[in-house]
Amino acid sequence: MKVGIVGLPNAGKSTLFNALTQAGAEAANYPFTTIEPNVAIVPIRDDRLEQVAAIVGASELVFDTISFQDIAGLVAGAHRGEGLGNRFLGHIRETDAILHVVRAHSDERVVHPEGRVDPLHDIETIETELILADLEQAERRLDRVVRTARGGERQAIAEQAWLEQLIAALQAGKPARSVPVPPEAGDALRSLGPITAKPTLFVANVDEDVAEVPAAVAAHAAASAAAAVAISARVESELGELEPEDAAALRAELGVAESGLERVTRAAFELLDQIAFFTAGEAKPAQSWHLRRGLTAWHAAGEIHSDIQRGFVRAEVVDWRELVDGGGYAGARERGVLRLEGRDYPMRDGDVLTVKFTP
Repeated sequence: MKVGIVGLPNAGKSTLFNALTQAGAEAANYPFTTIEPNVAIVPIRDDRLEQVAAIVGASELVFDTISFQDIAGLVAGAHRGEGLGNRFLGHIRETDAILHVVRAHSDERVVHPEGRVDPLHDIETIETELILADLEQAERRLDRVVRTARGGERQAIAEQAWLEQLIAALQAGKPARSVPVPPEAGDALRSLGPITAKPTLFVANVDEDVAEVPAAVAAHAAASAAAAVAISARVESELGELEPEDAAALRAELGVAESGLERVTRAAFELLDQIAFFTAGEAKPAQSWHLRRGLTAWHAAGEIHSDIQRGFVRAEVVDWRELVDGGGYAGARERGVLRLEGRDYPMRDGDVLTVKFTP
């Protein structure tokens, strides 16, 4: 999964990126430090997999990953190309979700591009640019679709109707995710690729003694079907420079149970409605995977390898805790908790999967 980190210049995007990834991206106190997006692939640690690996005698741990892309700060007029806006908007379109960093701290040493700290106004500035960019793209798409719809093609007619509704919503300042695509319109959403249809997580970059998301940010997130978390990017950056044991001790002292990475990745996967499943075997890697909730064992097989999905015969499935409590696969089988399932079995969070397939 690719997550794009966006926000106004100096909102704390690169500082947060560094804290999340320890990748060392430049974080200077002036706009457009980042021109090409910094990218880091980060493992999503899961202690459930560690327990599974230990009980089955796995050879190694392989955690699923998440890709963070630190995209340069947007400014008013970005949809017209202000501040290299067109280039940056193109980077955002390539992501699966948006992590919108909002300045909510009071450190006067960090210059705000508009001279004052107002998180809700900053959110509206960014969202206006994203909506206007989507509006221009939707209007261009509509011009092409109308010509096809005149020929009587049903999918084009349905797409035209959706685009007209979408344009009206965007003109009213509403994001694309507020206008669902009818099934008759086929891949209309994928063809358009609107930025404001992407799931969004607001990260309030707060002072080090603040633990809650500012009320205005939380209310805006709730009203726009988004999520929100509060993180002090500066504190997380400082913690990231410590040894793990020292960082854990300091977090305990500060009353912070989870690292910034853990909170952000958990919120991002909840926003995308993802579940985790595992594969593991004796002297084989124990690996974690993620899948959209509601998808099946057949879809899970495809995450592992397309050949496994193509030759799917059946799946052996056991809940990770049942596997650990049973002392491994043999014990789970004796207890009757290791089940044979078909391709339509809906995967559950924490399932351990073994797919039987024909090569």
